[in-house]
Amino acid sequence: MTATASSIASGPGWELFDVICTAGVEDRPFEEQHPQFCVAVVTSGTFRYDTSVGSALMAPGMLLLGNPGSCFKCGHDHSRGDRCLSFHFSPDYFERVVASIDGATRLAFETPRLPLLERLASLLASLEAARDAGEPWAFEELGLRIAGAAVLGVRGLPDAPQPPSRRDEKRVSDAVRHIETHAEAALSLTELAEWTATSPYHFLRSFRQVTGMTPYQYLLRTRLHRAAVRLRTGDEPISRIAFDAGFNDLSTFNRRFRLVMGRTPSAYRSGQVN
Repeated sequence: MTATASSIASGPGWELFDVICTAGVEDRPFEEQHPQFCVAVVTSGTFRYDTSVGSALMAPGMLLLGNPGSCFKCGHDHSRGDRCLSFHFSPDYFERVVASIDGATRLAFETPRLPLLERLASLLASLEAARDAGEPWAFEELGLRIAGAAVLGVRGLPDAPQPPSRRDEKRVSDAVRHIETHAEAALSLTELAEWTATSPYHFLRSFRQVTGMTPYQYLLRTRLHRAAVRLRTGDEPISRIAFDAGFNDLSTFNRRFRLVMGRTPSAYRSGQVN
């Protein structure tokens, strides 16, 4: 086998695969089929992607697009190997994403890829960072954003949604209170969306509009804030504070704390200043 696809995260209607291919010029491409909607981020290597809607040379930072049941071939005419983070979405799940975007009506992709887009650079970097850091909660959120970016990109629609409605503001307010009450729990984007009776994509978009950050970012900041308060007000072990706040890994807590607070947890506790 020249390619391996490892499932690294999944939820109702979606799954994320880390696909590593070692094929080279001497390997003949063989026909495969997309089982669901596919939006894959190329993270390294180049390859030729041939589909019924066209052919394209794929390179890092591009989005590979695929429709359910469509056949495709990938070949390496110029180099060896590549790696992709490939999101698979069920038709029902993807339909809900499309329905949440003003002006988007058709489901099928009519192009094999999205080229390099500067506005997606930060989003794609966040996806790779989540893969390397092993942060599964972030993947559904990132997948929804990438799916929405793919729909907007191929339709040429402006990425400027209307201001949130009063109803959406109330939903976000309810979600914020729920996160505040259960910040230490393993909350998922789907659960929060269902709790507010809206679709995951619409909920994510509304939450970002109202709060200026995603639900995952808000949850992370809430956990770090509470941990910081406990660091300054008590002498409990840092590991206990991290685990109580909802972090399952001490190294992840230390890294995130320093990134947001500008100091390590121990330096913050002692009052040291950078």
